[in-house]
Amino acid sequence: MTKTLFMISLDIELKQKKENLAEFASVTKQVLKYLDLVITDNQFKGDYKISTSKMAGNEKFLRPINQNLFISNSDDFQKKFEILINTLLKIKTKNPLISIDEKSNIDSVLYTIQQSIGAGFDLLVGSNSSRKHVGNRFEELVKCVFTEIGIANKRTVLQIPYETDEGTKIYKCENDLIISPYLKVRSTNRTLDPDEIVISAKTTSKDRMGKIFIDKILLEKFVGHPQKVMGIFLNDVQRKENNSISFTLVSGLFMVYNKFLTPLEGIYYLDPPPNALKPPFNSYMKRFSDLITNDLFKILPS
Repeated sequence: MTKTLFMISLDIELKQKKENLAEFASVTKQVLKYLDLVITDNQFKGDYKISTSKMAGNEKFLRPINQNLFISNSDDFQKKFEILINTLLKIKTKNPLISIDEKSNIDSVLYTIQQSIGAGFDLLVGSNSSRKHVGNRFEELVKCVFTEIGIANKRTVLQIPYETDEGTKIYKCENDLIISPYLKVRSTNRTLDPDEIVISAKTTSKDRMGKIFIDKILLEKFVGHPQKVMGIFLNDVQRKENNSISFTLVSGLFMVYNKFLTPLEGIYYLDPPPNALKPPFNSYMKRFSDLITNDLFKILPS
């Protein structure tokens, strides 16, 4: 009975919009404790673990989890979450003394938050409805991090008019997030400020990488000036069958887009695929911690 009530409560909690990092930490610790109760088997492939839960004759597989990043113990997570909050405060106050360990902790804690949410959905929610929820939580997580470090941000939908035989119609170009060097975001649903950055925040670049480049071209055509655009991704790895993985980043295609369509301001991962950290791709793709501790303040005008 207690486990059933816990499952129902966690199911609801996972689906609710998160407004701050404390709310994310709370649901993460719930999921970590729940995983301890229900995981019955693990398969390992390189750095990744694929866990299985068998209950009442029903077998469910979790998404691949990078063991180098994931914090499986809820008490350990709480300690590292507190370190993260202190690090983000240092970034907000322009303290440049961020250690390598602190940078690693940024990626690890945020990765654990997002993958805990994903694992919770794998176990408790049908796959059709979970995908959108997991994506929404990632957008909210990225937004909360920028808010925590004092970067003004908001989600916008740019309305682009175009002519048809039936008259003027509106194409709605959704921007996951716009971040700004100003106290408030100046971009609107009609125009974009050239000093601000349009962010595409997705759990994976699979089937989405090309759209970022196309959207940048479209945005610049519409607003009539160069526009900064970057992508932020969780990872590019997926479960293959029941006990293996495959990486989904098409790195060669990214280079073609970057050279022949338009360059982006950067691609950032919490869990970069192997190719992302090798030349020449590492000139364009980095860890998320590199963005908020260094690159962001070079791209955004002071």
